[in-house]
Amino acid sequence: MTPGTPVTKTYIKLLTSFPPRPVTSEEELLATQEVIDSLIDKGELTPDEQDYLNVLGTLVYEYEQKHHSITDIHGVELLQALIAEFGLRQKDLIPIFKTESIVSEVLSGQRKLTVKHIARLAEFFHISPAAFFES
Repeated sequence: MTPGTPVTKTYIKLLTSFPPRPVTSEEELLATQEVIDSLIDKGELTPDEQDYLNVLGTLVYEYEQKHHSITDIHGVELLQALIAEFGLRQKDLIPIFKTESIVSEVLSGQRKLTVKHIARLAEFFHISPAAFFES
């Protein structure tokens, strides 16, 4: 809610249906995430719903920052994670690497990713090429 915006009955109703409080446990995280998901599933949100969603999202973000540290991964480690996440096999990456033996060599650390490989991987997985480089 922007400064000076009056608090409406709709916003009060949202606040009383699931009062926003700091998330302190996984159970509270799941409950808050369910409310967030139900709002997102609605599609077009009213300004009150958008403000409420922002409040809940902030609470979830703060909890996750404290309790769910995510390690940055890059290069081959990222590639391996993406392969696992998408349920791919080495032969699925032949269009990127030209041969399955090159895929094997890259994944085993015997060969480094080239700039061309990174560009093709970024396009294939729809992520920034920068994700494959160490910070």
